[in-house]
Amino acid sequence: MEILNKVKNLDAYPKINEDFYSRTLSGGLITLVSSLAILFLFFSEFGLYLNTVTESKLTVDTSRGETLQVNFDVTFPSLACSLLSVDSMDISGEQHYDIRHDIIKKRIDPHGNVIESRQEGIGAPKIERPLQRHGGRLDHNETYCGSCFGAEMSDDDCCNSCDEVRDAYRKKGWALTHLDLIDQCKREGFIQKIKDEEGEGCNIHGFLEVNKVAGNFHFAPGKSFHLSNINIMDLIALQSENHNISHKINKLSFGKDFPGVVNPLDGVEWTHTGSSPGQYQYFIKVVPTIYTDIRGRKIHSNQFSVTEHFRDAEGFPRPLPGVFFIYDLNPIKVTLTEEHVPLLHFLTNICAIIGGVFTVAGIVDALWYHGHRAIKKKVELGKYT
Repeated sequence: MEILNKVKNLDAYPKINEDFYSRTLSGGLITLVSSLAILFLFFSEFGLYLNTVTESKLTVDTSRGETLQVNFDVTFPSLACSLLSVDSMDISGEQHYDIRHDIIKKRIDPHGNVIESRQEGIGAPKIERPLQRHGGRLDHNETYCGSCFGAEMSDDDCCNSCDEVRDAYRKKGWALTHLDLIDQCKREGFIQKIKDEEGEGCNIHGFLEVNKVAGNFHFAPGKSFHLSNINIMDLIALQSENHNISHKINKLSFGKDFPGVVNPLDGVEWTHTGSSPGQYQYFIKVVPTIYTDIRGRKIHSNQFSVTEHFRDAEGFPRPLPGVFFIYDLNPIKVTLTEEHVPLLHFLTNICAIIGGVFTVAGIVDALWYHGHRAIKKKVELGKYT
């Protein structure tokens, strides 16, 4: 019994006899307002508890031997698809010219309407008796071996299409300008195709798989080749040299999309206003990112930042016309993880809301009550005096 009395003395909530209660209208109003405030704050906190928060962490990127997927969708309103090519190269020495796989080109008219969509280049039609390498025409029982027009690397080389002739010239480091003299190009209608697409634009979209090292990929009018560590463009002489590289980037990303990702170049548009061709450059810093959702599923992707620069064709050395995306890899990796607010944190906030609102309401009620009583006493004393 003595122990119970000691516990009773520890009561931090002493009870007051109901005879000493004094209920007021102001107290009822304050109680009503404070209850509504508690309900509002409770549901607000409960909504935050149901939603997820994203925690970020920075670590050193130690991955090796991986590849980087570049997704792009770019529109050139004043550059024909037949002239537009995609090239990529990196500091490891790997180079790819006139890339066609996983890429689709759409011819568009000056109003932006799609004329034609194609994945491959111009195919060679079946025409009787094409020109053979030895100078004669193809006989009935003879295997076709087209001439490379002096660009053969060995006695066994054959160029059976216009593209193969252009590739042979590229490997030699020669510029191929007189396409009207090339039998393969005439047979395939390549020259007429260039003329037919004059004044058109091109939408090009797809993806590239590149090594996870610094490098660049670019869209250029013509087919490029590499000679003595210098990139040179085989610009087709059928078009004006003042190629308009105005463009709009509908989408550009590195890797898969994930919630909250922002690609700063999506929707960016640039218009070439100068009279001479130039080179537009995007310097991109790629940041490896791993996103883990609330279910534990991981998405390996990338974020990036970018700066822009335009190089005018005037001056020396004269830059190659085109749109260049020059990227570099950040050695720091960002890890984003979706998490729920901890239950204990939620309960702590609820207790703080209830206790805090009731405490503030009690102070306001006490001030209101004592102030009202003091005014009332002054009024009563004024009557009797």
